[in-house]
Amino acid sequence: MTYQSGFCPGLFDEQTILIPGGGGGLGRCIAHELAQLGASIILTGRSIEKLEKTRDEITQDGGIVLGIYTGELRNESVVQTMVSDILATHGQIHGLVNAAGGQFPSELKDLSLNGWNSVINNNLTSYFLMSRELYNQCMAKNGGNIVHIGANYHRGMPGMGHNGAARAGLANLTMTSAVEWARSKVRVNSVLPGFISTTGLDRYPESAWNKLKSVVETAPIARHGTAAEVSAAVTFLLSPMAAYITGIEILVDGGMQLGSSGFLFQPTTGASATPFNGFHRDKKAKLLAN
Repeated sequence: MTYQSGFCPGLFDEQTILIPGGGGGLGRCIAHELAQLGASIILTGRSIEKLEKTRDEITQDGGIVLGIYTGELRNESVVQTMVSDILATHGQIHGLVNAAGGQFPSELKDLSLNGWNSVINNNLTSYFLMSRELYNQCMAKNGGNIVHIGANYHRGMPGMGHNGAARAGLANLTMTSAVEWARSKVRVNSVLPGFISTTGLDRYPESAWNKLKSVVETAPIARHGTAAEVSAAVTFLLSPMAAYITGIEILVDGGMQLGSSGFLFQPTTGASATPFNGFHRDKKAKLLAN
């Protein structure tokens, strides 16, 4: 069995797509779908074991991974050298999906400066460095597409204000680079996942599990999303079908920002929209097992 994408086979034939953070989570799923659609994939990140696992899976499924590269994506000189090496070895990069990142829970009053800087660098600085270097070294001349994986920051992020600040900064980075780089035939967009049922949820403290299970009840589509549903949004934005779209954010959150009720309306009971589960290797979070 291979990835069950809803997009046309061969959509990304003869394209090379670079995915920082492709060793796990949403990046891994996105790498699988794009490879299934004909793209040649390059994976980067900090964990060689995770990158090798994703590479081996894609290869077993008949896809192509041109290479894997490890390095500290928050370090300017490391990123400059990595991008230079990738281009020298593999040639033009047609698409960049920034999916590396990480955060931890903390109220602002308890947050150290080191903790603040770490998450800002993970979720904003690394995205900027990868985008800037790939633009300067390749896309300024050849064009291309960039998609950032962010998070919904619009209503604040109590308990993770450092992450919220990084994601809000990413929104402005997306819009600004979309304007500055448009004449180079580069499109830049972001995808903001909601609560997705990947194993990443299991990293949160068990004290938060009940809330993580029930939080989606406030959304019109009252369930957790799937990694494949996020990947589908990324795939669309990278595709020629999105040729007139740049500088936007696509929320993949079941409409959570809208809420599910109002003072004149209360929802009736019933099933939410059927999940799309195209990723054949996906694993559900343990906290959602029941």
